[in-house]
Amino acid sequence: MTALAEAWRRRGRLRSLCGHRIFTIDVPATGIEVRPPLLVLHGFPTSSFDFHRVVDRLAEDRRVLLFDMLGYGLSDKPDLAYTFDLQADIAMTLLADLGVDRLGLLTHDVGDTVGGELLARHLEGGWTVEITDRVMTNGSIYQRLVHLSVGQEFLLALPDQKLPVDAALDRAAVLAGVAATFSPATAVDDDELAAQWEMIAHSDGHLLLPRLIRYIEERRRHESRYTGAIEAHPSPLVVVWGVDDPIAVPAMADALVHARPDLRLRLLDGVGHYPMVEAPDRLVDALLGATP
Repeated sequence: MTALAEAWRRRGRLRSLCGHRIFTIDVPATGIEVRPPLLVLHGFPTSSFDFHRVVDRLAEDRRVLLFDMLGYGLSDKPDLAYTFDLQADIAMTLLADLGVDRLGLLTHDVGDTVGGELLARHLEGGWTVEITDRVMTNGSIYQRLVHLSVGQEFLLALPDQKLPVDAALDRAAVLAGVAATFSPATAVDDDELAAQWEMIAHSDGHLLLPRLIRYIEERRRHESRYTGAIEAHPSPLVVVWGVDDPIAVPAMADALVHARPDLRLRLLDGVGHYPMVEAPDRLVDALLGATP
């Protein structure tokens, strides 16, 4: 492993959750803990490692909890159909095992929709925690507005099955797909990209991408449930959006503001789909400046 990836691995541990080994990180508050724990939900096709440059600042006044969703990062990568229900079950089980019944949410990309499923369960009375605050970053929550990338279209055109070992989906192709979502102004160093590849390819995870990408089809089918809960949940909502995102375009944030006019919006110029990777300090400054 690269030094960056190994350092992240050492910060966490594998837990048995819902019958699978899930990589989790539990960062205690480094100062006086004045706010409830924060649960962080990452995006596709990456992992909790996306937040390695922001987690310590987030933990200055609250405990921060992260995990690699099933099929991602350092968690198990079984060959099965992946669903938002399953990922939400894992999140709920983790919090229950840790005894957390009051929390904030920080979500990105696929994590926005996993968060939407959690919020829907909460509104229905099926999840009895207290959700105190939310921060949402770039994610395709309105399917009518999404601009799928060439890489996403390619994966969706493949059968919903694990690729053979000799498939052409290699390091260069996967990282090119990730980098294509960055702002043209972004210069991410080679060590960062190398660590991202290691997390994606761990346990041959890159061969599962045609299975993981089906989240797009599921999100299309049940958008009213996931996005409806994001809009309707009464907890305070902050949205931090990279405006150079070529997939989850800024019109997504505008549509959410229209549906939820009380939210606080922070736009990041010169930042694409991955604010926590492309501009970590600006992301934290924006969300801390917008939350009590």
